[in-house]
Amino acid sequence: MSELMNLALRRNIFFPTAEIYPNTPAGFYDYGPIGVKIRNNIVDFWRKEFVEANNGLEIDGCEILPKPVFEASGHVANFADPVVKCKKCGIFYRGDKLLNEAGIQVPEQINTDDIDKLIHDNNVVCAKCKSKQFDPAFKFNIMFGVNIGIDNKQPAYLRGEACQNIYLDFLRVYKNSRQNLPIVIAQIGKAFRNEIAPKNALIRTREFTQMDIQVFFNPNKPELFKYNSKTKIPVFMPKDKEAHFEELGALVKNKVIKSNVEAEYLEKYYNFLLKLGYKENELRFTYIPDDERPFYAEAAWDCEAHIEEMGWIEITGIHSRTDHDLSVHQKHSQTSLEVLDLDQKVLAHVFEVSIGTNRIFYTLLSNRLEGMNDKLVLKLNEPIMPYHMAIFPLVNKDDIDTLGEKVYSDLKKRFRAIYDDKGSIGKRYARVDEIGVRYAITIDYQTKEDNTVTIRDSWTTTQERVAIKDLIKYFEDRLYK
Repeated sequence: MSELMNLALRRNIFFPTAEIYPNTPAGFYDYGPIGVKIRNNIVDFWRKEFVEANNGLEIDGCEILPKPVFEASGHVANFADPVVKCKKCGIFYRGDKLLNEAGIQVPEQINTDDIDKLIHDNNVVCAKCKSKQFDPAFKFNIMFGVNIGIDNKQPAYLRGEACQNIYLDFLRVYKNSRQNLPIVIAQIGKAFRNEIAPKNALIRTREFTQMDIQVFFNPNKPELFKYNSKTKIPVFMPKDKEAHFEELGALVKNKVIKSNVEAEYLEKYYNFLLKLGYKENELRFTYIPDDERPFYAEAAWDCEAHIEEMGWIEITGIHSRTDHDLSVHQKHSQTSLEVLDLDQKVLAHVFEVSIGTNRIFYTLLSNRLEGMNDKLVLKLNEPIMPYHMAIFPLVNKDDIDTLGEKVYSDLKKRFRAIYDDKGSIGKRYARVDEIGVRYAITIDYQTKEDNTVTIRDSWTTTQERVAIKDLIKYFEDRLYK
């Protein structure tokens, strides 16, 4: 069990769904109180940086959509993974992942015949029973189907990705937005995939959350998108052994980046991740070449984060989707989705930044969990700390607790604060260190004498005395730089 998973269970950050029942299906997780606070802070920061900063409009779409929507989008026909089954023990594997874990790197779009050949030629074995005998690979659609109505005659699906609602709602939202193209429409919501082999905690689950922005724009007006040509991002190209930093201007000049909108949002997203708390060497933008990207994508990148226990993990899909999405829904619904952009009628193109919220949560916490003095400290940046500070009365008597409650009451009006008066002071320090609370304020007998408190910084374990009257300025200077 990883350090993060162990901590998550101990501190109610996240844990398996319905864990008190035996034989509960894998791939489902609940967030506990601390996990919810951290995740909500991630979402709030995304809203600030991506939605509000871009004058974006947020919707909240239904998680169940009728079958014709997914027939139009191609999910019914194509949203499938290659599956192989061990003949001896009966365990199922996703074929491309089985090969990758055996050291044979293959693209996600590999066909089933090639999977069978590679398994045979490379003597790939079942991880469970070590057999080399597998049934022929086949495609398995990972959409969750449901039926609506008493007679169950209205087929529908739980959405496999959250973005379809945005395309369906585009015309109505645009007409009432009082904006011109480009327009940003955002959504955070659940998506569902009947994963063949869910694993690695929150990394591969059957129910997950996505934060999506879809930028609808007129492809004839590239000048509306701006970026700093000198900004460097970590790029990982198909023949690279490791990522290297390149200027956006050079990537545009060399046609690696194909449009201004692509350059602008790669820059914005990279800056967002750094503010969130990732380090430069923990991130890379993997370029998806023509023969591997989705058929509808003019450009595609996977943003990946590196964690020690698993290596590189995809956290975000970034795609220039052309007018594909509006075209197919226009055709299948027989409803025109063209809009008037000033003096020009246009079927908007779409640029997408689709973020796996659970994966951001897991990889960021994994990388910010550090060992210090034989203890664990979760070093989260200010925007996503569950609490900025904890207030600890040394004892619950002699008016020490009353003073503590007064300090707590004053600070919680300005900051995210928590009050804890149970257990030894050392155990209270250890608890807040592990859940990402940077500062601990101890009210003791000296507080009664001179109105000062002890402030402990969990990142450095240093302590200093500060006057109660100066606390708000003290924390504003350190938290809101």
